[in-house]
Order: sequence, then structure tokens, then C-alpha cells
Amino acid sequence: MGKPHVVTLRATRAGDLDALFLIEQDDVAVQMAAFTPPDPTDRAMFDAHWHRLLSDAGVDARTIRADGDIVGSVARWVDEGTAEITYWVDRAHWGEGIATRAMKLFLDTRDERPVRARVAADNAGSIAVLEKLGFTLVGVEVSFANARGTEIEERTYTLT
Repeated sequence: MGKPHVVTLRATRAGDLDALFLIEQDDVAVQMAAFTPPDPTDRAMFDAHWHRLLSDAGVDARTIRADGDIVGSVARWVDEGTAEITYWVDRAHWGEGIATRAMKLFLDTRDERPVRARVAADNAGSIAVLEKLGFTLVGVEVSFANARGTEIEERTYTLT
């Protein structure tokens, strides 16, 4: 682990999208995330997705910064009546505690519980982040993972 970072969140804005798109082009990270758009390299699809998020009052999307640099995103929306959260951190910063701190900052701004998160069963890093934050495993299912072109085990975690 390198030096500690100052981790901050800000509301995601259109000017952040270039950096966020580049962060999500890492092949290793895409494979680990597993549940991605059919073509993560499609910039038009990426932009359309983010513009929908940014215009939806029910979505809270934040840009994660470490020492002032954009290193990822975190977002919350409601699915089937339950808040759901997701995040993405630049692979260059994996293992530095940024994801855990960013998620904690984000969750501290939201009173609603429960909050659900889904993760590929072999994504040990994300599972560790969720468990450090108090999420507990509540379900396992098999779902199609675009990034892997096959069905894989997906775990559902909940923070109450």
C-alpha cells in the first residue's frame, strides 16, 4: 500500500466522463467487474448511459477523487424498491484503500437502509470492501456476465 490518499467525492458531471471512460477501459478491471455493458469500449453507449444517470433525480452518482485526481465513480439507484450501490476504481489504485474510503463517504451521506450491492463471486477485492463496510451476504445466483460471455456466480450483499 502506498501513501495514504485524500479521498473525496463530488457530484459527477459531464466533464468527468472522459476520465471515467478511460478508467473503465482496463481489460483486467472489465473482466473482474464482469457485469458490464455488452461492449465497454462503445463510447456512444457509455455517454448515453451516463447522461441517463445524470438526468435521473433518483440516481446519486459521484466521482471519486484521490489527491484531486479522478480515480473512479460510485452510484446509487433504486431497483425493485431497494437502494442499490455500485462503484468502479481505477485498477492503478486497487489495494490502496480508496474504494473502501469512497464507499464509506458515500454511504455516510445516505440514510436509507437496506442498501444492496452485487458482485462477481470471484471478485475478492470488492467482496472485501463490502464486508469491511458491514455488508453481509444474502444471496447467490447465476447471471450472465457480458465481460466474460458466460453465466457466472453473482453474490448479493446487503447493508442494513
